[in-house]
Amino acid sequence: MKDKFYQYIQDLQDQITSKLESIDGKAKFQEDLWKRPEGGGGRTRVIENGNVFEKGGVNISGVHGKLPKSMQAYFKVGDVDFFACGLSLVLHPKNPMVPTVHANWRYFEMYDKTGNIIDSWFGGGQDLTPYYLFDEDAVHFHQTCKTACDKHNPEFYPTYKERCDAYFYNAHRNEGRGIGGLFFDYCKATDDMTMQNWYDFVTEVGDSFLEAYVPIVERRKDLPYTQAQRNWQEIRRGRYVEFNLVHDKGTLFGLKTNGRIESILMSLPPHVQWVYDHQPEPSSEEEKLIKILQEPKSWISN
Repeated sequence: MKDKFYQYIQDLQDQITSKLESIDGKAKFQEDLWKRPEGGGGRTRVIENGNVFEKGGVNISGVHGKLPKSMQAYFKVGDVDFFACGLSLVLHPKNPMVPTVHANWRYFEMYDKTGNIIDSWFGGGQDLTPYYLFDEDAVHFHQTCKTACDKHNPEFYPTYKERCDAYFYNAHRNEGRGIGGLFFDYCKATDDMTMQNWYDFVTEVGDSFLEAYVPIVERRKDLPYTQAQRNWQEIRRGRYVEFNLVHDKGTLFGLKTNGRIESILMSLPPHVQWVYDHQPEPSSEEEKLIKILQEPKSWISN
């Protein structure tokens, strides 16, 4: 399973970076191959200062070795070995009318001292963070997520949409990071779902990513915007940074397992503002976004 999924994310990385380069028309992804001293490594691809994408990363990694003490305590296990692989991407467009997007698909195994698998699971998801809210974009993104889920279980979309809203939430701000999408974790074998079934589901979601995001980019990337709208984008990016550094489990896992810092922190946007006690104008498009982030809504009927 781990070999099959690692091959899948390598191929998916190629598909996604190729498509994004064609949309940008200027910038190319720079590739960085790296090795983890304790075992494994990865392939980081970063795009910067393009026509469309100000900064973005589409990274894959496969790491293995002894599970660090901090993670043993987190998983409530003893001295075990592990393997983890995944694809993680974040795209920060230049135009504030184009939303930031994040996605991740991953697989994890733990082994006893004789090399037997004692636990394994899939996780992942994809979510949208707009700066200016276009309802049709939100509906399109969520409908694409729902279509992928419904091929496997009609309960997946409402369940994982709700988990996404709960997970990508800045509790210290009482607002969501964005308008959500899907979030699933610890997808383990059950009587109803084998690991192959989970593989089929996770790869279905991964394959839906470009369909979910690219039409939105193409609709919005050439819209005009003002400096004030750009400032709002940078203020909202600050909230994105706060979530990633305070709450995000993937970031914390990478830091605690001696992951590659440049790859872990590539999710951070290049230009950000923290304005003291900033409040959007009443009845503005900016306030409209904030109200949605404070009260997550259903974009499509289940």
